[in-house]
Amino acid sequence: MKHLLIPVTLVAALATPSFAQDDGDGLSLMERGARMFMEGIMKEMEPAIDDLGGLVDEFGPAMRGFAQEMGPALRDLMQQVEDWSVYDAPEILPNGDIIIRRKPDAPEYVPKDGEIDI
Repeated sequence: MKHLLIPVTLVAALATPSFAQDDGDGLSLMERGARMFMEGIMKEMEPAIDDLGGLVDEFGPAMRGFAQEMGPALRDLMQQVEDWSVYDAPEILPNGDIIIRRKPDAPEYVPKDGEIDI
């Protein structure tokens, strides 16, 4: 019987509604604290957000130009490669060429009819 008393007491204590104190504005102390916490975070993050806006202004035109020039080529590449997981990360060679190697443990590539294996 003693073994049932502890769980029943805990369930009864947890089932009773608990009320937070009201600060007069209709907000509980918990709500007011959460609001103050969020306002503090926003004040701390404001310089970083402003810096991010500056980066967007600085790199935006370059990214638009890159997307216009490279977009069609990247789209074609995405359609040709069936499984990106069989490739290593791209490497930039000293002469500026970019190569993407197949992983050594990747299954052997079998060209489709009409394709040339280079």
